[in-house]
Amino acid sequence: MSDIEPQAVEDLLDAAFGTDRFGRTAYRIREGMDAVPALSFALVDAGKLIGTIQCWPVALRDADGTATPLVMVGPVAVRPDLQRGGHGRALMAHMLDAAETSADSALMMIGDPEYYGRFFGFTADATGDWDLPGPFEKRRLLARAVNGHALPTGVGMIGPR
Repeated sequence: MSDIEPQAVEDLLDAAFGTDRFGRTAYRIREGMDAVPALSFALVDAGKLIGTIQCWPVALRDADGTATPLVMVGPVAVRPDLQRGGHGRALMAHMLDAAETSADSALMMIGDPEYYGRFFGFTADATGDWDLPGPFEKRRLLARAVNGHALPTGVGMIGPR
């Protein structure tokens, strides 16, 4: 995404999720982190940004402070007038292909389990004892092993790496 203007990404995220998005738990999890370039992509048509996916370095920290690295997937955003056209699914598939060789840890996300489970293999099976620094629905805290990295087990808080 290096050739995409950062403001264009911010404008797209505002259009897709609203300008109040910064208060969401997902933003607190990755606070202060830069997106992972090898797993963050833009979808451009005729020179215009129409979709984006970003991934972030985060960690699961247990009670004694031991951190297990994870990659947080999202946001996945598509221009509102082009949503439901398969662009988000294409971005996810492209990111997962890249993650199979480039991810330095397992993936986690906050998302719809029916959608992300059915199409992309994310589940809440390993995340029951994980916590987040803000409100969330337990069933929407999802994870997926990738690139030989198993899902961490145990109790812990997800936050910036």
